[in-house]
Amino acid sequence: MPTTEHLGLTSHEVQDFIDHGFVKIENAFSTELAQQCRNELWADIGLSPDQPDTWIRPVIRVGSKASPPFIEAANTDLLHKAYDQLVGVGRWLAPRGLGTFPIRFPSPDSPGDDGWHVDVSFGLDNPDFMEWRANVRSSGRALLMLFLLSDVGPNDAPTRIRKGSHPTLARELLPYGDAGATLRQLSANGYVSTEDCEVELATGAAGTVYLCHPFLVHAAQPHRGTQPRFMAQPPLLPRGEFDPALPPSPVQIAIRRACGLTL
Repeated sequence: MPTTEHLGLTSHEVQDFIDHGFVKIENAFSTELAQQCRNELWADIGLSPDQPDTWIRPVIRVGSKASPPFIEAANTDLLHKAYDQLVGVGRWLAPRGLGTFPIRFPSPDSPGDDGWHVDVSFGLDNPDFMEWRANVRSSGRALLMLFLLSDVGPNDAPTRIRKGSHPTLARELLPYGDAGATLRQLSANGYVSTEDCEVELATGAAGTVYLCHPFLVHAAQPHRGTQPRFMAQPPLLPRGEFDPALPPSPVQIAIRRACGLTL
């Protein structure tokens, strides 16, 4: 693990985030913390890693967890430094836990939730989740984050990422202004505007974190491996709206470059 003096992303990694929409951070939290988190999740779902005959559903979801291992995993010095570098110092709220958790099991069946999408970030009090919204300022979300709580290889249902899809979504959100677009509106065309993007798989050892631009198009996929995949996909929450008086963060720079905006 890097020392505190050398924590953080390189300038090349920050530029990759702007260009491609994500950065992969290995050893973002310890394998011991990952194991503690998995143990709690196994207990929550009432299953055991030693009884594969009981793994009969392709995916089981757990909402959020705020016990000490989850809080610690989300708040390592390395991650705090990366949050500062991508979102801006003082512009994000320290996570109070992790969630949600789509726990995926080896299965020949479709999980039923593996379509391409972006994560919307406000209007979440509407009972119709298709009416939840996102806007070009990314109100309510500073980052999309993928926390790998188990080792994830190519066959273990890694999240699929459409590399460099975030500028396209920024341009599509621009005409909707601050009111934003609903998930129904955003998904109406099946995200065909990003179908030519290269697909990257969010693989890595337990303790790996992918920090992603809020507009990155991504998707789940079926599990064709042998061991369950444990992952959390929380947002990093912003402290407030974009402030044009402050220097633009890499999140804002990517949006500005796509849309020619001053945010």
